[in-house]
Amino acid sequence: MAESPIVVQDLKKVFNVNASGVNSIKTALLWWKPRKKTCFDVLKGISFDVKPGECVAVIGRNGAGKSTLLSLLARVYKPTSGTATITGRAAPLLELGAGFHPDLTGMENIYFNSIILGLTRKQVKERVDEIVAFSEVADHINAPTRTFSSGMLARLGFSIAVHVDADVLLVDEVLAVGDYEFEKKCYAKIDEFRANGGTILFVSHNMQAVRKVADRCVWLHKGHIKMIGTPDEVIPLYESTPMETDAA
Repeated sequence: MAESPIVVQDLKKVFNVNASGVNSIKTALLWWKPRKKTCFDVLKGISFDVKPGECVAVIGRNGAGKSTLLSLLARVYKPTSGTATITGRAAPLLELGAGFHPDLTGMENIYFNSIILGLTRKQVKERVDEIVAFSEVADHINAPTRTFSSGMLARLGFSIAVHVDADVLLVDEVLAVGDYEFEKKCYAKIDEFRANGGTILFVSHNMQAVRKVADRCVWLHKGHIKMIGTPDEVIPLYESTPMETDAA
């Protein structure tokens, strides 16, 4: 059996926040006291894997730990304990404009991000026209990305991610990238990516998108895995649970 491209084993993440309660140097000198440390247990020992060619959706209320999980897999954060392992090349698309330098043009950011994700300059040059065409932002590609709308940033980021020969896609809100026609292109590209053996882990609040593209769901609740199963098994229970955030 082929090795799972994504393996999460007893993964824990604790954020430590120092709050001194002082808002000026003068106050700090006159009324200094030890800073109070607050710990937030965001992920509390979760384990699962994603098989080759599989698409897994991570669902849960705000504060459940979904985006933190993706950031740990993308090496944005280090685990407090446990492991989050990816085998092969990963292309993370974690938030709108993540990785884009606002003062660089769209074209410059294509080269910058594609090279970071492992392509050579020659490889980027060979596929840059395809990236621009797919993103549908050709009219603005030579403008700084700080002038791009959120939708344009998402389109360009998604287009780069699916054109860099990645083995794994890590995507936050996979299809929140444009209008209906562009959404159809994204679905088709995802199907093509998976047909070629690509693996996807994505976070979404859109249960329609989850039903359409996910093979399995991982339901996170207050830093724990509440349930893993097919969308038809997990989503009805998730949607019938009273709406609440998972934040402490």
